[in-house]
Amino acid sequence: IEVFRRCSELGLDYAQASRMSNSDLEQLIDPPEQIKEAKPSDPDFAYIQQQLEEFPNLNRKFLWDEYARRTPNPLQYSQFCERFRTWRKENSKEVTLSLERKPGEVMEVDWAGDTMNLLCDRATGVLSKVYLFVATIGNSDLFFAEAFTNTRLENWIQANTDALEFFGALPRIVTPDNTKTAVYSHERYDPILNVAYREWAEFYCVAVIPARPKKPRDKNMVENGVGYLETWVLGRLRHRYFFSMTELNQEIRKILQELNDKPYQKREGTRQSVYRKIDRPAMRPLPTARFERPEYKNCTVGLNYHIEFEKCNYSVPYKYIHKKVTVRATNTTVEILYDNQRICSHPRNYDPHKRYITDKNHMPEKHRGYVEQIDWDGNRYRNWAKKIGPQTHAVVDAMLTAHEIEEQAYKSCMGLLQLSKKYGSERLESACTRAVELGGFRYTTVKNILKNDQDQRPIQTGTDNLALPQHRNIRGSEYYK
Repeated sequence: IEVFRRCSELGLDYAQASRMSNSDLEQLIDPPEQIKEAKPSDPDFAYIQQQLEEFPNLNRKFLWDEYARRTPNPLQYSQFCERFRTWRKENSKEVTLSLERKPGEVMEVDWAGDTMNLLCDRATGVLSKVYLFVATIGNSDLFFAEAFTNTRLENWIQANTDALEFFGALPRIVTPDNTKTAVYSHERYDPILNVAYREWAEFYCVAVIPARPKKPRDKNMVENGVGYLETWVLGRLRHRYFFSMTELNQEIRKILQELNDKPYQKREGTRQSVYRKIDRPAMRPLPTARFERPEYKNCTVGLNYHIEFEKCNYSVPYKYIHKKVTVRATNTTVEILYDNQRICSHPRNYDPHKRYITDKNHMPEKHRGYVEQIDWDGNRYRNWAKKIGPQTHAVVDAMLTAHEIEEQAYKSCMGLLQLSKKYGSERLESACTRAVELGGFRYTTVKNILKNDQDQRPIQTGTDNLALPQHRNIRGSEYYK
């Protein structure tokens, strides 16, 4: 009877029902209850909070991944974050402190977390993502933003410098996040800045005080600014593409001007007007020159007491051979540091044909003497001889003029002048006096006079003059009397 009643309710007559199989008829008359899809299970947010506090290296993404693996029907990550924020807000027992910011004192800087594919290669049409640098300052919360193709150190330095120039004045303090391009070592009480960033801070006389890890309230201005600019800058540009970073940043500047001139919602004025009235008068002027970011390279000093930088070799004091040194190069200067102390510097070379820049003071004495000898000309030998005495100058001058090509006499002149180191300048001058009187304008003549102590004996009368080489340039002994 129940079967007939159900068939009647479903509009089936006896003939139709009799043509159906028992299983089909049973499914139609008494269908199984549909299993309702289970609702996603909320995680234990108290446990999540406890893990984040106890283990600073963990983050929400890692803990969500753990939760999702052990939960049959987990929340999506975005739902997880949203509900966790709500839970924290409802369960927070932390009392907040509101402080009035000092005018123009602190500039907060950070990279925005979101990136967008806004840069288009004109030839291939391939899109590249860009990274947004954000800075805010002082009581006004004035915004600055600039896009870059990556977050490497050179762009971090440029971004910070461009921010200062945008604001047109210097704060006392800069507060970055603990990004690797800013902070080398993340010690809680003594963070160590990246060398280039520290030099940047010293150049502008600002104190860099990084925010504590996992403490976004240490830089709440820029945290809020990042979210705001991600919405109003990246959101505004999300349907556009640019063929150059210059073009993109010009568009960002237009949006910044609009946002900074927009009235506050909960206070009088605009960011721009409050900055000019309150922040700017409390800040210091910028230096006249822009910070020049140095390049660094670690090298080992070679046996030739030079290091190589940008295809040019620069000399180092030879005692540092085999030592590991650091090259610090600017657009104008190459400095070499050992144990963080400067040991020498050179003007930076841009001539591709000049491969060696050498300071002779860096050479061993033997090398220096050899190079000096190569570099000398006749006048240098004459000047050296003149310092010893007029007769020494007479002999050297005669030796130089005795040759059609004076370079042929350089070796003999060097040998003669070096005799002063063995016998002293006074004896050399006396020996040259004897040589002039004898007409012997040769290195061997002077050497033999000194060797045989003839400079210390009176000249014997009637002694034949030593043969004088015949040459039209020889002036004769009378010339020098």
